Amino acid sequence: MERNNSAEKAEIYETLAFMNRAFARIVARLESFRRTGAITAKYTRLFQGFTQEVQAEINLEVMEGMDSIEMHDWARFGRIREKWEKYLRGSDEEPSKSKRSKKCSAKNREQS
Repeated sequence: MERNNSAEKAEIYETLAFMNRAFARIVARLESFRRTGAITAKYTRLFQGFTQEVQAEINLEVMEGMDSIEMHDWARFGRIREKWEKYLRGSDEEPSKSKRSKKCSAKNREQS
């Protein structure tokens, strides 16, 4: 996934939410089976437990993968905000240029 693709991240979170709602429906339907006598209470609890275990494992895998992406984005976009805030406080820098790049540009002009 590209690091700056918000649409892809939104799709992942939406898919995970959809799947969690589906797991919740499965657990509820198993309870319906129990109420009608189609399966026993013992098997209802067992199948609900299996369902919720798979749900938790999927959530864990997806969220572990997203954690590193979100941490990277948080740091990256935080640096962008910090540069902008510095610019707004009256720094003579443009938000997109660092002092180092300005010095390098000035040095290159002097050598020309």
